[in-house]
Amino acid sequence: MNGQLLRWAPGGGLRPSARDTGALLAADSWLVASGAARGLSRHQDRFAAACSPLVGTAELAAFWAAVRVVLPTRGLWFPRVELVADGGPRLQVRVRPAPAIRDRVVVWVHDGPDPRRHPRRKGPDLKRLAAVRARAEAAGAGEALLTTGDGVVVECATSSVLWWESGVLCAPSPRLRVLDGVTSGLVQALAADAGVRVRHRQAKLGDLTGREVWVVNALHGIRPVTAWIGADVQAGPAIRALRWRELLARQSVPIHHAEVR
Repeated sequence: MNGQLLRWAPGGGLRPSARDTGALLAADSWLVASGAARGLSRHQDRFAAACSPLVGTAELAAFWAAVRVVLPTRGLWFPRVELVADGGPRLQVRVRPAPAIRDRVVVWVHDGPDPRRHPRRKGPDLKRLAAVRARAEAAGAGEALLTTGDGVVVECATSSVLWWESGVLCAPSPRLRVLDGVTSGLVQALAADAGVRVRHRQAKLGDLTGREVWVVNALHGIRPVTAWIGADVQAGPAIRALRWRELLARQSVPIHHAEVR
């Protein structure tokens, strides 16, 4: 799913490149469906925070403006912006076809230590997390859950975790080593707008038994967990997922009309 690599040349725009080198310092990806995306300004802000102070604000703004121009307006795409170390910091974008989108998921519970070295910055740990997710797939799952040493739920390899407790939408405490998930933030904002209480807490995996649990990310949106592998946890019924998937879908905005920061 590498797609087309376009490298940024300050003053020269984005140019196709066969040179795919450099350590990944930061990255962000999102779904583009028929020229529309959700939460694009949030992705832009998160990527900017990860790039600071290696890239100036003006250069990032010019880069993002160019990225929006090259994104396809038909079909399903999953572009990824990147900052790599290659003779200095370099911006680039991969224009990639989107993989298959799923509306539910089986989750494998990772049985080892958290492999991430930079948990609050997307990019540097992607290869390590891909290895964990490959183990999940070998076990028959579509995602891998990371927990603390004492079993507190943190997040999945490529997704944030949300769950419901008696009508309250819950998320892991930001005090934990969690990435600031864009889709998780969108869902929590939707809940607040709807008058639904949102609670952040440190829950152990056993606390989720019988509950409606979602893993959410930019590609799939909301996926209810239908089964757990590697732990004695019973998945709860997904009674809210369909409605909230529809609410989230309404957040999509044409990429050329979305707010530019």
